[in-house]
Amino acid sequence: MRRRMLFSTLVVAIIAVMLLGLPLGALTYQSVYDENVAQLQREAEVIGAEVDAQLEHEGGIDAEHFRTVYPQRHIVITPPAGEGSVTTGGWNDRSGEADNGGTLKAEATTADGTLVQVWRDTSGVRESIISAWVGIASLSLLAIGVAVGLAMIQARRLTLPLVDLAATAERLGSGVTTPWGHRYGIPEADRVAEVLDRSAERIAGLIATERHFATDASHQLRTPLTALTMRLEEIIAEAHSPDVVREEGEAALAQTERLVEIVESLLGRARKTQNPEVEPVQIDDVLEQFMGEWAPMFSQEGRELRLVGESGLTAMTVPTDLSQILATLVENAFKHGAGTVTVRRVESGQSVRIEVSDEGDGVPEELSPRIFEREVSGGNGTGLGLALARHIAESEGARVELIMAKPTTFALFLPAGAGGLSRVTGPV
Repeated sequence: MRRRMLFSTLVVAIIAVMLLGLPLGALTYQSVYDENVAQLQREAEVIGAEVDAQLEHEGGIDAEHFRTVYPQRHIVITPPAGEGSVTTGGWNDRSGEADNGGTLKAEATTADGTLVQVWRDTSGVRESIISAWVGIASLSLLAIGVAVGLAMIQARRLTLPLVDLAATAERLGSGVTTPWGHRYGIPEADRVAEVLDRSAERIAGLIATERHFATDASHQLRTPLTALTMRLEEIIAEAHSPDVVREEGEAALAQTERLVEIVESLLGRARKTQNPEVEPVQIDDVLEQFMGEWAPMFSQEGRELRLVGESGLTAMTVPTDLSQILATLVENAFKHGAGTVTVRRVESGQSVRIEVSDEGDGVPEELSPRIFEREVSGGNGTGLGLALARHIAESEGARVELIMAKPTTFALFLPAGAGGLSRVTGPV
């Protein structure tokens, strides 16, 4: 591209110089020639006037005077009578008349009838014309050089952004999604750079979404898989008791269905089609199933999972999401807390609050402000659970907060059921 720009600029500059220089050279030639002819004509008229004066006052022509004053001229003076022509001047090699291309001729007739003819060599005229042409040629070459220089600068200014944009596109293709942020002062190139930067941001967002989906899916599926594993172990251990086997098999089937629901929920969020549609949900129904899934795990560790508070509450939520959020909070208490874990239901006007607390040492003071950030954990956890729980809650108009650091108490705030009434049964 740079070569093509330089070549095209050079061709245009040469054509422009020729279109301007050739007529200018011809005009210069004619101007110099006409000027020298006019000067010679003025000299002939001046000589005629001097000859008339000499004839009138001195009675003759002073040829030596004209030879001294006009050393580069050949002069022929013819008096009125036509006899006694005087030839004088410093240049006597008149090898031709007016039709000779090597000389210039001018003649003048005075008022007294004296004819004056003056010749001069054209070498001086040629030198003046050649000097003018050399000046025109020098200016033309300078113009061509300046045009080529400007073309090189412009070509560099235009091609370097293209090379840089190509490198940016190559970076995107290789997976480097950091916006380049370069601008070049050329509107078209800057527009392309802005589009590439926005594409890099979108690609980075897509990659982050896919990465978050993978980590979130692995984290959310881990708990149901653990519960399913426990159910299968119970089935193996109680293989001699058909009733227990049936009961544990049904529980394992419920865990499998929950896995399917979790996968579908995660896929829906990954596609970002729309926020989940909330509905009035009986809190007790979800908690009853939830307690049945988690109680055996606590029992094996010699700990207790306790459900307290007001019953018969209704909230606007998604059952699967509610189970995932509670599972995250309870699992956090199970891994990082100690003693009894208490799940408390509280009605608070226009919302329903579900608190999860344990009897451990609490959240470290330096960790409390960042507890919901991704990859922030106070122990050996992944640091994903609480961040994901808050994200799920916010997507359906709820929120998760750490309301007490010692003892650790997390609260899930859910919008109350239809009409703002959270209670659907009688008094507690």
